[in-house]
Amino acid sequence: MNSMNKILSTVILLGFILLCGCNTQPSPIRSGELWPDNNGEHINAHGGGVMYHDGTYYWFGENKCDTTSSAMVGVMCYSSQNLTDWKNEGVALAVEDNDSSDITRGCILERPKVVYNAKTGKFVMWFHLELKGKGYEAARSGVAVSDTPTGPYRFIRSGRVNAGKLPFDMDEQAQATMDTLNALHYAKWWTPQWVDAVGKGLILKRDFEGGQMARDMTVYVDDDGKAYHIFASEENLTLHIAELSDDYLSHTGKYVRVAPAGQNEAPAIFKKDGMYWMITSGCTGWAPNEARMFSAPSIWGPWTQHPNPCVGPNREITFGGQSTYILKVEGRKDCFIFMGDIWRPEHPSDARYIWLPIQFKDGVPVVEWKDSWTLD
Repeated sequence: MNSMNKILSTVILLGFILLCGCNTQPSPIRSGELWPDNNGEHINAHGGGVMYHDGTYYWFGENKCDTTSSAMVGVMCYSSQNLTDWKNEGVALAVEDNDSSDITRGCILERPKVVYNAKTGKFVMWFHLELKGKGYEAARSGVAVSDTPTGPYRFIRSGRVNAGKLPFDMDEQAQATMDTLNALHYAKWWTPQWVDAVGKGLILKRDFEGGQMARDMTVYVDDDGKAYHIFASEENLTLHIAELSDDYLSHTGKYVRVAPAGQNEAPAIFKKDGMYWMITSGCTGWAPNEARMFSAPSIWGPWTQHPNPCVGPNREITFGGQSTYILKVEGRKDCFIFMGDIWRPEHPSDARYIWLPIQFKDGVPVVEWKDSWTLD
């Protein structure tokens, strides 16, 4: 090879290396902006969560239409290797054109979360479901399953949770107090007396036979493979943490209440150094409010409330959004991402995302606003 060819080959090689290097640089994450997928369309996976499996991240979320927040399509799936560039994998769980189906088109299907069950080799999706035309009175949980991460997922059933079961940590004295509560004595809601009675189990008792309400939710798989369904219950006033069966397809009946009568929803949970952390929101409909945070040495508690973890502009309204999930970045120690949604109910499909790194100050999680950041 003559010297000119050597020089040309070197230039080509250097150009190739530079090109590859540019392609592997992570794109910046900019919360609140449009986030295009591989087709150049804004990612449509709201109220969602991310699952990591065999080197790929899968983002599942609600498909939002332009004029309604009801489910007209179903649950979307996107895939990525770097958490910034996402490929549209299509509809993972489709609503059905069958009015007798729980997930018929026009139902309310929210906050889908998918987890992998290593024992069964199945992918399990849980979500909050409201029956078509019934508003938010059903307060059900739905479950679906698939052999592959992208689906299609097969809907199994929906229903209330833990019918006929009391929290396993509710002692005899607390049960006796709950037994004395008579709903007729608390006909007027939101009075101090009513709120106190809710904390003591007024709604828990009301829904004992038919099962507990379950709305905003997440699913958490612990280090030992045990999975937990965490949801807003008791008319959105009390969080429940409920253990799932070994196949993740049902509940075992073991559960606890967290912050009774505290009005928390939108739970997002993670664990660091043996401590469980949970970020939630208050209950103000589509309007944003101040985030709350809790910690516990065990998934079963006791849970201690901390101040709002958000730092920066609009911290008092969680940067204009609401928590939905906390993502652990694989292969990086103590690397967690807070995921939230900026809802736009007048134009649901234009809802935006908040993705921010969780930092730790004196061992306590902090979510600081950043206009732009990368995984590096």
